[in-house]
Amino acid sequence: MTGAKRGSAAKPGPTGREPRRIHGTIAHDLGVAIVTGRYKPGDILSGEVAFSEKLNVSRSVYREAIRILTAKGLVDSRPKTGTRVLPERDWNLLDPDVLAWMFEGEPSEAFINGLFELRGIVEPAAAAIAASRRDGGDLARMGHALEEMARHGLATAEGREADQRFHDAILQATRNAPLMSLSSSIGAAISWTTLFKQRKGKLPRDPLPEHRALYDAIAAGDPAAARGAMEELVRLALADTAVALAG
Repeated sequence: MTGAKRGSAAKPGPTGREPRRIHGTIAHDLGVAIVTGRYKPGDILSGEVAFSEKLNVSRSVYREAIRILTAKGLVDSRPKTGTRVLPERDWNLLDPDVLAWMFEGEPSEAFINGLFELRGIVEPAAAAIAASRRDGGDLARMGHALEEMARHGLATAEGREADQRFHDAILQATRNAPLMSLSSSIGAAISWTTLFKQRKGKLPRDPLPEHRALYDAIAAGDPAAARGAMEELVRLALADTAVALAG
């Protein structure tokens, strides 16, 4: 009976989606436990038999969850030594899931500052390139995102999604494939730091004016002004986060 019950937890439903939901949930829970320090680097996770019995899922579902964590650099799984938690230097910290898991706990000030340093390196250069390469479609996407930000505000999911679309449109306007590939990571960093400030009860100012100034510089085709506008936007966002951390 026990084996049948375990098997039923892993059998796909009519759409075939059930196992993906299960292993995604397991990967999420283990991922959060790792990045928030409940599992330490070097710790060996329970074997797949023990873990699958504890969670009442099939071993294949558990293995798939471990494959997800392995791909994100959180664990190393070997047949004879088991599944070992890797040090932070091996984690794919730009993976949107890993970023989300970090912010489910209390990320360190150093980690948050690191995200802003990354943004300060990447986004001003991207804005300058976008100013020289953007077309009407790019400007339309940026303008629509600004309208949605103004309408909904960053305290709402809709406003934060619009903010992400605005920054994504800038990266897409560079026509630079490596830069464009950073879009989901930059967007996740923006969204999670905004949520972090809200969780701390700190949204000290309306960031829309800086976004509009950036849009105007890109629309004018002025790379130097676009770079400066983005530098100011990131600087003020970091200052807001410092207020939240101090609170």
